[in-house]
Amino acid sequence: MIPVRCFSCGKVISNSWEEYKKRTGEGEDKAAVMDDLGLSRYCCRRIFLAHVELVDTVAPYQ
Repeated sequence: MIPVRCFSCGKVISNSWEEYKKRTGEGEDKAAVMDDLGLSRYCCRRIFLAHVELVDTVAPYQ
C-alpha cells in the first residue's frame, strides 16, 4: 500500500501509483515515467523507487 501523501512535502502521490506500476511493468524507464507523472521532487521519487508491495505476501496469514 503506497502512502497517500509524501512523508516530507505532503504532496498527494497515491493517485499516480497504478499508472507508474503499469508503465514500468511494460518496460518504460522509471525516471521518464516519474517525470511524466509530475513527480519532480526527490522526496516523492524515493517513495516510488523504494516501495515494496507486501500486501499479497502478508494477506494469507491474516
